Amino acid sequence: MLSREIHCRELLSRAVNDASHPLAPDADLFQPTSVMALAGARPDPFLLLIQKADRQGYPWRNQMAFPGGHVDPEDLNREETALRELEEEMNIPREQVTVVGSLGHFQTINNRDIEAFLGIWDQMGEIDFDRNEISRVFKIPLRHFVQIHRDKKFNGRYPDIQELTYPYEDVVVWGVTAKIIHHLMEILPDRLNGSHSR
Repeated sequence: MLSREIHCRELLSRAVNDASHPLAPDADLFQPTSVMALAGARPDPFLLLIQKADRQGYPWRNQMAFPGGHVDPEDLNREETALRELEEEMNIPREQVTVVGSLGHFQTINNRDIEAFLGIWDQMGEIDFDRNEISRVFKIPLRHFVQIHRDKKFNGRYPDIQELTYPYEDVVVWGVTAKIIHHLMEILPDRLNGSHSR
């Protein structure tokens, strides 16, 4: 099991370090936020996503997302924001996460600039999510995203926001979270997604 986790970490590290990622926009135009695209390797590679709480008046009600939030003045950098939010929302301490690197910057329609970080979770602890902010947690297999990416012929092109969706069970990943996943699928090594061709 440990060898699978090490293999996953090495492949993802190589992909993130070798790829070019979306650059930061003009800082004056956007509010800085960070998310952690957290991957696990057991029993098979997956991404950890959350469904936002079903609360009346909550702007992100029921949306699928990665754990994250706004930058606090005490945060040393955007990576610290992502790690802090992960611990606050999911009870996953930074000691259980190896940060692979940044996937770049992704903007929302409400003027947020999200820097997405890719992390590997050692899966040594239990998830205890904040039920005020989160209704459900999903461990979605990477191969599921890969299959949709191929079936919808997203490879090598950037679909518009209406088309760019990744359904899973009774939910749909869309918006900026789908943009981050699309970027990750484009740089994902074939050896990690279980195929031999893109």
